Amino acid sequence: MNAIIEFMKRNYKILIAVLCLSVTLFAFKINADKNEDPDPNKDKTLLELLAFVIEKGHYSPAEINDQFSKGIFKDYIEALDPSKRFFLQSDIDEFKQYELMLDDQFLNKDLTFFNLTYTRLMKRMEESKKRYKTILAQPFNYTTDETFNADYENIPYAKSLTEINERWRKQIKLSTLSSLVTKQKIEEEKKKKDPSYKEKSFETLEKETRESSLKSLDDNFSVIKDLNKDYWFSVYLNSIMTRFDPHTSYFAPEEKDRFDVNISGKLEGIGARLTKKNDFTQIDELISGGPAWKGKQLEAGDLILKVAQGNEEPVDVVGMRLDDVVKKIKGHKGTEVRLTVKKVDGSIKVISIIRDVVEIEETYAKSSIVEKNGLKYGVIYLPKFYIDFENKDGRDAGKDIALEVERLKKENINGIVLDVRDDGGGSLSTVVDIAGLFIQEGPIVQVKSAGKKKEVLYDKDKKIEWDGPLVIMVNSFSASASEILAAAIQDYKRGIIIGSKQTYGKGTVQNVLDLNQFVRNTNYGDLGALKITGQKFYRINGGSTQLEGVHSDVVMPDRYAYLKMGERDIDNAMPWDKIDPADYTTWTSNQNFMKAIENSRARIAQNAQFKLIEDNAKWIDVKNKENVYSLNIKNFKETQEQVENEGKKYKPISDYKNNLVFKSLPYEVTEMNNDATLKEKREAWHQALSKDVYVEEALNVLDDLQAKSVVKTTTNVSPKMKKDKLVKS
Repeated sequence: MNAIIEFMKRNYKILIAVLCLSVTLFAFKINADKNEDPDPNKDKTLLELLAFVIEKGHYSPAEINDQFSKGIFKDYIEALDPSKRFFLQSDIDEFKQYELMLDDQFLNKDLTFFNLTYTRLMKRMEESKKRYKTILAQPFNYTTDETFNADYENIPYAKSLTEINERWRKQIKLSTLSSLVTKQKIEEEKKKKDPSYKEKSFETLEKETRESSLKSLDDNFSVIKDLNKDYWFSVYLNSIMTRFDPHTSYFAPEEKDRFDVNISGKLEGIGARLTKKNDFTQIDELISGGPAWKGKQLEAGDLILKVAQGNEEPVDVVGMRLDDVVKKIKGHKGTEVRLTVKKVDGSIKVISIIRDVVEIEETYAKSSIVEKNGLKYGVIYLPKFYIDFENKDGRDAGKDIALEVERLKKENINGIVLDVRDDGGGSLSTVVDIAGLFIQEGPIVQVKSAGKKKEVLYDKDKKIEWDGPLVIMVNSFSASASEILAAAIQDYKRGIIIGSKQTYGKGTVQNVLDLNQFVRNTNYGDLGALKITGQKFYRINGGSTQLEGVHSDVVMPDRYAYLKMGERDIDNAMPWDKIDPADYTTWTSNQNFMKAIENSRARIAQNAQFKLIEDNAKWIDVKNKENVYSLNIKNFKETQEQVENEGKKYKPISDYKNNLVFKSLPYEVTEMNNDATLKEKREAWHQALSKDVYVEEALNVLDDLQAKSVVKTTTNVSPKMKKDKLVKS
């Protein structure tokens, strides 16, 4: 999730403290002869440097003890071999002698465990390269009744070379079987379209799948061969750093460069954020306006199994480094990439996407107008809390939301829905500015640094931009800054929070520190950076947003409700706690507040679409836990067909229409007439809104929040006068 990065610029006290203490680190100075190995002690230096920065700069560093050591051991071994296809049980038994010693090795700059595991991994990988070539040299027998268990987290390590050979055989067979079934379907479709088409034989297709799998594995191992020891050491370092908390991590130089590029907000490719899930690459988020988002076929939670360039053979990316999967998916605008994905419901699909530039415009706020029951409402979508640190006159979310509110007021709207679903956060100052648009003045968020008094950030502008009905939409992917905004609006009782049961639960701030600033006269080259947790957020009521997130006033069924995807599902997440509340006064102008919540809950309980979504969520949870696959082609096809048939029950979810018409504001209509791309993007967004049952319910809540006895006010009445009038009515 996005760090609230202006604290790196704002919180000078912490940074200065760290920088002043960095004189201690000048002991790291290297006076090696230039003819020597340029970095004989680089790894030890990094360990010492990271330990120092963590001690001085982390908000609440974990105690470095045996429990800490066990966490490093678990995370590191899983990172090296997530699908348990390299190490033998005998290797793990040998490694286990160090399980309670890694805390001491970290502090003592001891590389014994790392060197042992690195050497063994290289050996096992070389053995595996010979293994898969032997397996793929002969046709598979798909009539045999056998299964493969892909529950990598719980399956044991292989006890012998014979057992690991068998695991590789079954894993490769599952991959080729999936490809074979897909190829057969393609051949059948071609035959249906053209009766004269001569279908490829089973033998031909079977051979093609083995050749494709061989090429994919060759490519994969070629990439692995190119990884130097520094890469694997950075894996080890991150296994240590993330034990302090999930958001503290080491950036190797290449990763730091990539991080800098990502903050710029301009992407080229399919417009999707990817994460690693065991041996798989998972779609984590679709970028609004990007090709994948517009295509409406990919969704969060999908697993990418293969990647193909245009008409080329697909490459198996299971087990491949995330960076290398990203490189294969990325490409120039206008080129095609074909992704073989396992959908969240278990079905396998091939999805074609034409790459494009994902413009930064789509990270900006936008609004729409809709009429319902004779009233006008505004919907504002905020994908992130953006700001341009280098240009004070540049765009930022606070100024843009204020502008959208002003534009909506000119259209005489009767309520606002502010949508921060899937918003991973961003700039803290913009949260204060946005919340301040809806209250007269007062505290918005409390921030605490280690060993320091809390800092309360206030909206000091007494002007209220919008004093009418307000709904904030969230989901389980709303994180960090999104949670602060929702919490402030909830604590003030200024608006109603609707969405998933609770938001993500990231209540911490990270700063990115360049490690090179702490070392002088080194021949090491770039040492990278450390993203470190330095502060913690608290609501104005005193409770932290960490772990718990924000609980919605109105909970709407969520397709992903049963999947473990939040901060609370991470074993070493920082705990929830509370501090003293800030001094604030709740909003008193929502006389229908509780009634609107009650009405919404009642509607949702009776809504057939929401019942179907809840049923679908439970079904997805069941399918997500099914990890045993038949390697018999007849049984495999039957299972896939069953999944597809079961999935048809949930097709009405994507086919749903709320019969509402969403329109752009007048200024944007003018711009759209001169910009075909903008017109296409807005029409796609409006279409998505017209199929969104969640937005429909948000508008129902705005209906219920209306002060029914109040005649529509004129646009020239001041916000303060409006507030007084509503209180009296």
